[in-house]
Amino acid sequence: MSTFRSIASIGIAVLLGVPLCARAADRPPPGPVPDIQFHALPAGPLANLPFSEAVRVDHMLYLSGELGTDANGKLVTGGIGPESKQMMDNIGRKLAAHGSSFDRVVTCTVALADIAEWPAFNAIYRGYFDKHFPARMAYATSGLALGARIELQCTAVIGGNMKAPGSAPER
Repeated sequence: MSTFRSIASIGIAVLLGVPLCARAADRPPPGPVPDIQFHALPAGPLANLPFSEAVRVDHMLYLSGELGTDANGKLVTGGIGPESKQMMDNIGRKLAAHGSSFDRVVTCTVALADIAEWPAFNAIYRGYFDKHFPARMAYATSGLALGARIELQCTAVIGGNMKAPGSAPER
């Protein structure tokens, strides 16, 4: 009976994808280990928040969500328009500080306090992209930090080449 249980246990483990020898977490990752750099929030009123301003993994830059705040960490007044412009200006400065630009942004995630303000945000957003628009996702939420109308998170490339649609791949 114990031999049957051992064989059955091995069969179940194989079906479930459980390794029979070394655990997957104990094995070294395939290929080179990426270079990861965490960039803390700059000194100022928001410096003690529990997240990084940006994280760089090899040639990818992941910016934390950005609000339309001024240099003092206060939300600009006037609603979706002024907040969107301030937020995009803030993102542009952060991209430049980390060696990237709006032309190198590949994805964005937009959180809106009211989805009805999506067209007003888009009108401002369009002005920051000359060559292409990043892949993007937008959603409405029941609330954002500081009572903001909008928050945007971006991922960008640092270095390397960007190809236009239909261009031949590099060889």
